[in-house]
Amino acid sequence: MTPAQSALAALRVAEMYLADAAAVDAGTPGPVLMENAARAVANAICRRWSPRPTVVLAGPGSNGGDGWAVARLLDDAGWPVRMAMLGDRAALTGDAAHHAGLWRGPVEAARPSALQGAELIVDALFGAGLARPLAGPTLALVEAMAERQAPVVAVDLPSGVSGDTGQIMGGAAAAALTVTFFRKKPGHLLAPGRFLAGEIVVAEIGIPVTVAERATVFENGPGLWREVVARPTADGHKYTRGHLLVAGGAVATGAARLAARAGLRAGAGLVTIACPRSAWPIYAAAEMAVMTKPVDGAKGFQRMLDDERLSTVLLGPGLGVGEDARSMTAAAAAAGRQLALDADALTSFAEDPNALFAHIATAPAALMTPHMGEFRRLFPDLAAAEPWDKLVATQAAARRSGAVVLLKGPDTVVAAPDGMAAINTNAPATLATAGAGDVLVGIAGGLLAAGASPFVAAAAAAWLHGKAATDFGPGLIASDLLDAIPAALKAV
Repeated sequence: MTPAQSALAALRVAEMYLADAAAVDAGTPGPVLMENAARAVANAICRRWSPRPTVVLAGPGSNGGDGWAVARLLDDAGWPVRMAMLGDRAALTGDAAHHAGLWRGPVEAARPSALQGAELIVDALFGAGLARPLAGPTLALVEAMAERQAPVVAVDLPSGVSGDTGQIMGGAAAAALTVTFFRKKPGHLLAPGRFLAGEIVVAEIGIPVTVAERATVFENGPGLWREVVARPTADGHKYTRGHLLVAGGAVATGAARLAARAGLRAGAGLVTIACPRSAWPIYAAAEMAVMTKPVDGAKGFQRMLDDERLSTVLLGPGLGVGEDARSMTAAAAAAGRQLALDADALTSFAEDPNALFAHIATAPAALMTPHMGEFRRLFPDLAAAEPWDKLVATQAAARRSGAVVLLKGPDTVVAAPDGMAAINTNAPATLATAGAGDVLVGIAGGLLAAGASPFVAAAAAAWLHGKAATDFGPGLIASDLLDAIPAALKAV
């Protein structure tokens, strides 16, 4: 694992407990580790705000222990700080008890009234390790914190947000700043937790970096795949960069055209759209760099696959739902082509997902890019699981299907059958526009054709897609993404 990949690792809560234990085993005492964490929080606060009336809300566990130390450090820096605790101070143990013992000021009960007069709130109630939904007085406190106008600084994670899933457990207050330690957790990256965390600062506190080398979940970014994504070579030619075949439909012709152009932009040396003969004039008149070829149904499409230079087949955008889509998918897999599957190619197997997975098993490589509706059709049990865990569901879908699965959304998750996963965080709201998904699978298909592995193709496509949209800005429509892809590639 490279240093860049290690920096993007996201540790589940249980893995973070092991990381803390590894730091202690390596010679950093627990109280020092907690002091380092608290200092990171206090320093982050002092860099962003001037001294002001502050209340620190401390919970009954280690997160609360961080809070006791934060209060002391802010007090030492001249801040007017009040300390409010949830539970009984005498019941504290371990590192939390140690730091609570260093606080010499008064302590009040952590209830809504403790927030009165506070111009800054430090939320050190529970962090990422919350085991059950907030309820009763604790929920009332968090709800009161959410209603206050004072900015909230969350220690590790806003209390009430699951560190593993990002889901809200009873209630949560949005933070202006979240300071977490060593590495982010999935809850910092998955919705809605990501949208409640505000600015996220990751602080090194003395945990050995080697702990992250065992990670299988990452925040998506160029550091994860930059070194292994395929690039053109000086001695290459268009066929060495891969030939992507896109199956086009007779009605929604724009979808396949968007995907094909995106594949060409992303790096495929050649892209051909195979389309119904009746629609060929539409495709041919619209395309220049993308080639078009009329075919007669699934059998005509199958005959095209006799050309061994067609390395990757993209099926789904605008293809139409039904037997032709199923037959084309089967033919492409049987012909030994890499598969990029989306939209209608997925929905066509809603009645028999196992048939799709059997085809995927015969293909040399495959990736799928479903939105939640398509995911629900193929994996109804995973989609209905409670509590919802998008990361776990996507990983399970990848294992079951044998394909890399890219589950779209504001927190797109990419998972491989071996458990490797990446959570994408750079997608702007402007991507909620017709045709954006066609461009996404086109980018992935182009990268796959050019030589990237399915996981790298999907992860890189998700990031490039978000980067292109962000760079373009307001007013985005799907076709705008095509011209923004080169700048996104250049940024990598």
